[in-house]
Amino acid sequence: MASTFSLPADYWKSLEITRQDVETLHTYLFEIETPLTARDLTTVLVDARVKAEIEAERRKRESGGKIYMPNGRYAVGEDIIFPGMNWARGKVKAARPGRNPEVGEFEVVTVEMENGPQRLFASALADHDLNNISVEASQTADLNAEAILHEYGGEIEKKIESAFSNNEELVKIAGRWFPRGLLIDINEGHLNLAEAVLDVAQGEPQPTSAVLKDIELPAGVNPKLAEFALNYALQSDQRFDEVGPAGDVQWCLRRQEPNGVRDLPSYLQYERINYDRSALDEAMLKLETQLDDELSEESVTPHKEVREVTISLIYPHLRAGTLPLSTRTRSLFPTAYESPRVRFTLVDARSGIKMPGWVVREHGYVFGLREWYKSHQLMPGSLVAIKRGQRPGEVIVEAKTQRASKDWVRTLIVGNDGGLVFAMLKQPITAEFNDRMAIYVSDFKALDPLWEKKRSFEDLVVTVMHELTKLNPQGHVHAQELYAAVNLVRRVAPAPLFALLASRPRFIHVGDLHFRLEEQA
Repeated sequence: MASTFSLPADYWKSLEITRQDVETLHTYLFEIETPLTARDLTTVLVDARVKAEIEAERRKRESGGKIYMPNGRYAVGEDIIFPGMNWARGKVKAARPGRNPEVGEFEVVTVEMENGPQRLFASALADHDLNNISVEASQTADLNAEAILHEYGGEIEKKIESAFSNNEELVKIAGRWFPRGLLIDINEGHLNLAEAVLDVAQGEPQPTSAVLKDIELPAGVNPKLAEFALNYALQSDQRFDEVGPAGDVQWCLRRQEPNGVRDLPSYLQYERINYDRSALDEAMLKLETQLDDELSEESVTPHKEVREVTISLIYPHLRAGTLPLSTRTRSLFPTAYESPRVRFTLVDARSGIKMPGWVVREHGYVFGLREWYKSHQLMPGSLVAIKRGQRPGEVIVEAKTQRASKDWVRTLIVGNDGGLVFAMLKQPITAEFNDRMAIYVSDFKALDPLWEKKRSFEDLVVTVMHELTKLNPQGHVHAQELYAAVNLVRRVAPAPLFALLASRPRFIHVGDLHFRLEEQA
């Protein structure tokens, strides 16, 4: 005999993690002695909640009287519950001996049903299939673990993370949780040995298992527990940096990381410019997305996961040896659960040469291409293709190079007084470029003093725009050209620039994102 029930429709959506839930998961971690991710724990929690709700429903239904089974004996006036009749209730009104030679001795009880007429039931019947009953949960979506995890797993996972983050008895490293009370003691001597191991590696990240080989821990310790304890100790020490992609813990010494990884390169440093985003029209928003600028707001419509993206380099990234982590490019690079920096491998598409690369998640850029840019003689506006690697942890980069030839291209000249002059001159070109963003700069260092000058954003835009319009017979400039040019002397995001063009009367829109300056009287 079985009975079914379902949970309220919004049960899983409105689920709150209780203290009992945290204790249940805490106990589970104690029992298995293995660190688990919030995703793993979500499965455990859902299973525990389903079982608990089934048990609670069973106790609730059994609390109103004695469960009816054919082998039971029931006295007049006694309350009985019938699981096979959707947990209907009744009261025994009479009892008499039964008459059936084939069955043997038994009794018949007359039961007045709670919401119905009287009915007769057999009792004291020793041999009957209905003597074995159970309460079974229905396998509808609200009680099917697989269906629950598919629809609500992500939300429940976030709730577990939030609940655990406020619990001092639990610690987290590389996305995995574990009870603090089970951690093996890692002392200062162990950490000094770890530093020596990583020092010998000369900046090449090492897995925790490699570091453990030279650290003497108590014999018989669970290897997974030992790794977790060491990971937690290393994470708490400023000398060490966890730089592995999600699911792969790798350690290096912070002091051995390149300067452009430890600190934000000066050419990428951005002073926030306040602007009204509602001033951007649809064409401007579309161009913002196409520019792949890491400073663009997350409200920009994200792209579907891609296998290749071609970007146009702006001067700050060319000079810093970096690539932007934009809404399009981000999925091509490895990420991590928590680590702000991730070490991976860049591969030249043509030569196959491998280079160490770094994803600096905190500031949204990829570091490690300065020498590669120099070797290909790239300029602002050059095209660079970024592709998924053939192996995990590898990303392919390709400069759209060509046989060196001279071509007419917009050229920046820095005057002795620090003034900017743009001219169309023939220059040696080694790679394909974006016509609107290409600007040949013969001497990068000549621009350095200009980065130190402080002037208002609007004045800078007017100055640059005034010089650019001299190259066009119609006296106007495209917003994309202006974006590339302004970034020669100041790190600027697309949106504030576009908003300025759209909101100031001195910038006159002449169509198709082309602007000219208001004529001075």
